[in-house]
Amino acid sequence: MNSNQNERILASLRGGPITRREAVRRTFLGTAGLLLADRLIVPARAAVRPATAKAVIQIWMWGGPCHLDTFDPKPEAGNDFCGPLSKPIATNVPGIRICELLPELAKQADKYSILRGMTHGVNGHETASYEVQTGRKPGTGQVYPGVGAVVSLFKGYEAGYKGLIPPYIVLTELQGRFSESGFLGSRAKPFATGGDPGQTPFVVEGVVARGISDKRQRARRELLHNLNTLGVVIKNDPSLAAAEQCEHQAYDLILGDAGKVFDLAQEKDALREKYGRNTFGQACLMARRLVERGVPYVTINYKGWDTHKENFQAMRRNLPIMDKAMATLLQDLSDSGLLGSTIVWWGGEFGRTPRVQWEPPWNGGRNHFGKAFCHVVAGGGFKGGRVVGSTNATGEEVTGRQIYPPDLIGSMYELLGIDTEAKLPHPQGWDVRVMPATGENLASAGRLTEIM
Repeated sequence: MNSNQNERILASLRGGPITRREAVRRTFLGTAGLLLADRLIVPARAAVRPATAKAVIQIWMWGGPCHLDTFDPKPEAGNDFCGPLSKPIATNVPGIRICELLPELAKQADKYSILRGMTHGVNGHETASYEVQTGRKPGTGQVYPGVGAVVSLFKGYEAGYKGLIPPYIVLTELQGRFSESGFLGSRAKPFATGGDPGQTPFVVEGVVARGISDKRQRARRELLHNLNTLGVVIKNDPSLAAAEQCEHQAYDLILGDAGKVFDLAQEKDALREKYGRNTFGQACLMARRLVERGVPYVTINYKGWDTHKENFQAMRRNLPIMDKAMATLLQDLSDSGLLGSTIVWWGGEFGRTPRVQWEPPWNGGRNHFGKAFCHVVAGGGFKGGRVVGSTNATGEEVTGRQIYPPDLIGSMYELLGIDTEAKLPHPQGWDVRVMPATGENLASAGRLTEIM
C-alpha cells in the first residue's frame, strides 16, 4: 500500500458521524465501489489456516439468557436453581442434555457444539457486550471494532466484495450498547434493515417502501429524469457521472434482482411456516438468504432475554420460538450445502444468575451473571456434537475448560481465514492487530482447537 492510499484510509476513517439517510445513500447508492473500494484496503497477509468459512450468522441473544435454562441444565441442583425447568431432554448425541423447551434443537445437536465454559466476569450490559463482540477489555482509550466490522473488512471490501447489498447486515436494529465499527468509523458500520421480516412486505429502509408499487417507483424515476436536465447542459462532468451511476445502482437494488433477496414471499410457504411466522423465525430465514447471496456477516439482534423479573414465564414464551427457528436454520443450511461454509454463532453478552430470585419484585427472576454462561457454535469448520467446558453442580463456577471472548473470536477468525496478526487501518496510524497481542492484559485459555 502506498502513502497516498494510507492517507485516503486515514482521511476516510477520520470522518465524523453521518446521518442514517447518508448511511443508506452511501451504502445503497453505489458507494461500495465509489467510496470504499480503495479506502478499507489492508495489507495482505498469509492466513493462519486455509479458510473453511465464508460467512457468519450471529444470533445475538440481547440481554443474555441463563445457561441453566438453555444448554447447561442443572435439574439436580433443585428448585432454587432450575425452577420449573427440571426435566432436561436427551439430544441426538449421547450424553448431551438440553432444556426441555428445546426439542427441535435436541434433534440437531450433532450439528453444533455447546461452549459451557464461557466466562469474563463482567455484569454490565454495555461492557459485557463490548468484550464479547470485540474480544477486548473496555477502558483502554480505544474503541475497537466488533467481529462483524472486522469480517466485513477482510471478507468483504478487502476481498473485492462488489455486491449492492452491504457486506454487514443487522436484522433489524442496532443494539446501541457499543460501536460496532469502533475506530474503523462509519464506513464499517453495519446496515440495519429496520422493519419486521415477519410482516409482508418486509419494509427494508431505503429499499422497500410500504404501499409503493414497482410501477410507481418506475414512474418516480421517470419524473426524476424529466426534471433533471443538468446532465444535458453540462457534458462529461465526473461528479454528475458518479451521481448517475449511484442512481442506476440504487434502482437496480430497489427494482432489480439484488433487492429481491429481501422478498421472503419467494420462499415456499411450508419452509416459512417451519421457521415460524414471527419476527425471529423470518429473520433466521432472511439470514440464510443473505449468506446465500454472498453477504459475509449477518447479525440477528434478538431481544427479550433480560429477565430480571418472571424469568420462567419469559422462557416459556421465547424458547419455543427460538427452538423452532434456530433448528430450522441449521437444517436448512445443511440441506442447501451452506453449513460447511457458514458459522452460526449463538449467545449473548453474559448469562444470568443460577440462583433464582423468588422474592418480590423479581418473582422468579434472574440477574446479570458474567462468571459462567453458554454460547453455541455450528458450521464453517466447527465440529458438531461436542461440549467444551463445564460448570459446577449449581452452574455458578466454570470448573472445566474456560473460554474467554478472545478465544472464541480468534477461533472464528481462523476458520474464516483472517490472519489474527494482521494490522487494522487506524485513524492515527497506530499498530493495532486483528486480535490482541500477548501482554494486552486479557485473559485467554487458547483457541477452540477441540472443535476445529
